[in-house]
Amino acid sequence: MQIGVFSSKRYDRESLTATNATAGSPHQLSFLEAALTRETATIGARFPAVCVFVNDRVDAEVLATLAAGATRLLLLRCAGFNNVDVAAATRLGIAIARVPAYSPHAVAEHTVGLILALKRKLHRAFNRVREGNFALDGLLGSELHGGTVGIVGTGKIGATVAQVLSGFGVTLLATDVAPNPDCTALGVTYVVLEELLSRADVVTLHCPLTPETRHVIDARRLAMMRPHALVVNTSRGALIDTPAIIEALKSRRLGGLAIDVYEEEERLFFEDHSSDVVLDDVFSRLLTFPNVLVTGHQAFFTDVALGEIARTTLDNATAFERGERLANRVG
Repeated sequence: MQIGVFSSKRYDRESLTATNATAGSPHQLSFLEAALTRETATIGARFPAVCVFVNDRVDAEVLATLAAGATRLLLLRCAGFNNVDVAAATRLGIAIARVPAYSPHAVAEHTVGLILALKRKLHRAFNRVREGNFALDGLLGSELHGGTVGIVGTGKIGATVAQVLSGFGVTLLATDVAPNPDCTALGVTYVVLEELLSRADVVTLHCPLTPETRHVIDARRLAMMRPHALVVNTSRGALIDTPAIIEALKSRRLGGLAIDVYEEEERLFFEDHSSDVVLDDVFSRLLTFPNVLVTGHQAFFTDVALGEIARTTLDNATAFERGERLANRVG
């Protein structure tokens, strides 16, 4: 099957090419560095299958352009699909298949790493030592042990975070529309969101982005949190109302923020902007706080996860080509 792979970086090309080479019926992969947009959709329309990532734009207009050409399959090499107009794709006869799970341990371990780095100010210590400053003033940290961590969303990733944190001697709270039995077995206590926010020293977000969860952490809910609590987000950028969290940081009510995702990341992440002026004033303001730690959507980025993403993506293409049921179909 001919597949146009948009937003492809070197690591995408390497993982997909290596996995494709071991397939019984390899596909024809064409790698494009450009993102899928309304301007590049005419290129995508040449391919029976188009493969995209989290920040590609797949709205109704893009889908109409693809459907007017050869495209009948949209492959998402990610779990989330909030950047896709699923209803439009269904109407236009384009099937969608995603990678529902690759390595929950990758995101969970990155999450715990961010929590520890923020609590022990490792990001600040790293920069100091590189400049020859070994003073400890300003680096006083706090311990996870004996504290309370609140997990918002206990799917595969949230449950893995709970499993990893269970060894730190913390009280684990969680909130979810459907409690996870694996978490309950670990001793996680399920409470409503408001109670979780009022009790947790660390709040970590692992829920999908839906109309109900958009800006789930806003000014009203930030006011419910314990003074000097930490917020960590490795899930979806729009779960956080960024201007509201900036106000909480300015007032010193919030103890710190660690994010691997950002609501307006489409124009920033996955590219080298070291020689550019960052035009996003909200994001630039975030970077001025010493108690804010930002990574550029790399929580998923491990060798295991990339391999699984490539395998599942190509398996989805093979199943579609053979007319088999799409186990990972969206919509």
